Amino acid sequence: MRKPFTFIFLFLLGVSGALAQARWTEQQANDWYKKQPWLVGANYIPANAINELEMWQAESFDPAQIDKELGWAESLGMNTMRVFLHDLLWQQDAKGFTKRLDQFLNLCKKHKIKPMLVLFDSCWDPFPNLGKQRDPKPGVHNSGWLQSPGANALQDASQYPRLEAYVKGVVSKFAKDNRILAWDVWNEPDNTNGSSYGKQEPKNKVDLVLALLPKVFAWTRAAKPSQPLTCGVWKGNWSSDDKMSAMDKIQIANSDVISFHNYDDGAEFEKRIQWLRRYNRPILCTEYMARGNKSTFQGSMPVAKKYKVAAINWGFVAGKTQTDLPWDSWQRPYTDREPSIWFHEIFKQDGSAYKQEEVDLIRQLTGKTK
Repeated sequence: MRKPFTFIFLFLLGVSGALAQARWTEQQANDWYKKQPWLVGANYIPANAINELEMWQAESFDPAQIDKELGWAESLGMNTMRVFLHDLLWQQDAKGFTKRLDQFLNLCKKHKIKPMLVLFDSCWDPFPNLGKQRDPKPGVHNSGWLQSPGANALQDASQYPRLEAYVKGVVSKFAKDNRILAWDVWNEPDNTNGSSYGKQEPKNKVDLVLALLPKVFAWTRAAKPSQPLTCGVWKGNWSSDDKMSAMDKIQIANSDVISFHNYDDGAEFEKRIQWLRRYNRPILCTEYMARGNKSTFQGSMPVAKKYKVAAINWGFVAGKTQTDLPWDSWQRPYTDREPSIWFHEIFKQDGSAYKQEEVDLIRQLTGKTK
């Protein structure tokens, strides 16, 4: 009886150990973060791409444009970029997509930038299609951005093995790659896009994502990445567990490092950092800066530096995404007028700053000298 008991005990111990390793401990997360500089960057897509597919598909992938723009990021002292992938890219051409992603990572390394890669996204158009992408809608913010997975795949469990193959495939290819900072498994998973595509969304979208998100974390971890995983909370009250949504709790419970979005003023930005400090893990702000909503570099970046919270703003170069236009352009397109101020973005397409004082502040806070 002794040997079987020992075997069972050791087996259970091994299972327990494996489960304990599934999510980084607080110590592992904080040890990793101590090795990082203060992380500063932007959500990045080149100016000549309207969405993730146009950025990455072979016909429109543009290394020269990316190289030029990442050079502007380096000039600010930025050391990370948050970059969106898409499941259809893997379905279309896994080998080619992997090659282009490797090219992109080499360009990032050239400019001393370690990107965070986003696997899925619940924002904007729920019906992505491969091939040539449509032109921007005149005067409309982010008029061509695509969800991943799209509504059809999200509602069709027979497509989940394809999604699993994408996650495990792309993460395993780069699991030990020190050019990558982290994996953001799903952007704003419970966003139902009420001000844009809301009527076209599945009625049970949130329930579907609630069931799928833990699986996505598990698929990502099955690829054994050396980089941490995260999924950013973005709305509601996170001051205590009882005030958080079911989605918030799943996001936090599965994240190695905590991330969040905030498009409010500096005081609200700081309050939300304080709410999240109770988890004793590194904190990364993966979206902020919407001038028309009082979210500014001047208001948020000094707060982020004070707490060593990563500061990754939305938008970099004004281009086909048209995110220099405000959110309300979906209701009132800016076809015959200019916005009083740019909503997002730092640079014009010629590399000049939208606001020189912002560029000067970013360089001052990152310690970058020309």
